[in-house]
Amino acid sequence: MIYQIYPRSFADSTGDGVGDLVGIARRLDHVADLGVDGIWISPFFRSPMRDFGYDISDYRAIDASFGTMADFDRLVEKAHKLSLKLIIDQVYSHTSIDHPWFQESRGSRDNPRADWYVWAESREDGSPPNNWQGIFSCPCWTWDTRRKQYYLHNFLASQPDLNLHHPEVREALLGVAKFWLDRGVDGFRLDAINYGMHDLQLRDNPPASGRLRDETRPVYMQIPRFNANHPEMPGFLEALRALTDGYGDVFTVAEIGGPESLETMKSYTRGDRCLNSAYSYDFLNCDSLSGEHFARFVANWREDDWPSWAFSNHDVPRVATRWRNGSGPEARAKLLAMLMFCLRGNVFVYQGEELGLPQADVPFDRLRDPEAIANWPHTLGRDGARTPMVWDNEMRYAGFSANEPWMPIPDSHLALAVSRQREHGDSTLAVFRRLIGMRRSFPALHTGDFTLEHADESRVAFTRAAGDQQIRCRFDLAANTGSVDLLGDQARSLAVLDESGRFNSECFPSGR
Repeated sequence: MIYQIYPRSFADSTGDGVGDLVGIARRLDHVADLGVDGIWISPFFRSPMRDFGYDISDYRAIDASFGTMADFDRLVEKAHKLSLKLIIDQVYSHTSIDHPWFQESRGSRDNPRADWYVWAESREDGSPPNNWQGIFSCPCWTWDTRRKQYYLHNFLASQPDLNLHHPEVREALLGVAKFWLDRGVDGFRLDAINYGMHDLQLRDNPPASGRLRDETRPVYMQIPRFNANHPEMPGFLEALRALTDGYGDVFTVAEIGGPESLETMKSYTRGDRCLNSAYSYDFLNCDSLSGEHFARFVANWREDDWPSWAFSNHDVPRVATRWRNGSGPEARAKLLAMLMFCLRGNVFVYQGEELGLPQADVPFDRLRDPEAIANWPHTLGRDGARTPMVWDNEMRYAGFSANEPWMPIPDSHLALAVSRQREHGDSTLAVFRRLIGMRRSFPALHTGDFTLEHADESRVAFTRAAGDQQIRCRFDLAANTGSVDLLGDQARSLAVLDESGRFNSECFPSGR
């Protein structure tokens, strides 16, 4: 179980309105008290922040807005004292346009790093070399007047794609991984890693059709056959795995998106030579939840696979809003937590999810996300999932900062602050702690097999089993009710959520 921290919005120690590494360290006891195994921290590396850290200009430096390398070292030390593993993002598919590597690469066609990025000639009419569309509603190609060529970017134009076909690029990135392993990190989450290699022939992507086609964005009108999911990528991942294996128990998980992500996830995690797990977007990209959705997603993973699951993260609207069913938001949050912690695989919890925070409604003049600004008002964007954590409803700015935060804190979040929920044994926060305790206590829930028994529009039932231990999990998604029962000679109820939103679990009191 991994708790994701978005550092800009977790805790501010300096009063500049932006969260930082010292703030994370000061609030880390809250995470440890949940009972999770570790934390994943989104990027804190040097960056011009055009995509808020996912556009890196120096892989081996801490951005000044987040603190210093000494602050990071102290954070690692505190996490380990609290028995928490520390996982960091590694963004290998692209850099910032400000990275020295790109500045050198764009300087000429024959410099030492000329081929470290993906450059291509225009077509005869001056148009881009192919039809590839980027994630942020723009073509994947931008013209550079210095080289008189196009460069590839699957995301923002300020995020040029690295050329992982080049052996020197691969070695440089492995050197980055070694740098952070030597500083004591326990694993990596590999951001958008399936975009790390491209088709060398630059062939056009085929159009999408049927349920794979979505006309809300050009990128969803084609299958990313040739700008993502390249068959040679596992070779690089094997080299990364060989490196991490030399440091002992290091965890690696890939973020994989797109319409052909399932086979890519499995190819990146098959056997013991590549990554440990893949970060699935099945639930994250789902606008509503039904038993049929659930059955389809979990059926994709067999006993010899080990997926990772998340219902929320920093890139999608919060699940409390995305999967609301019209009534009982607190009961809904508890039900979704029960369902998540009964899944087979790794579970990722996004900061604030343990409080049941809804998606924030951020006014246009406070938007920071370039995607949200470009598509306003026709998308919820990412800003509403990135507003600051609410620690204490009686403190100014909810205890996040001494001064105005970089993003507004909605009034609807104040009533859900940690300080208020900590005092109530049946709060969403208390239920999260109990459910995590339950998952840790029973091998069947932690590592056991998964057998789906029933799924229809609103109901789901499945069994988890390990050795002689069997646990039946039943959920009514429409009524927001659920039960988790131990079967066999030791049969008893482990947890029940009734229609009033009351959670009963005598075996697992609130707290760690």
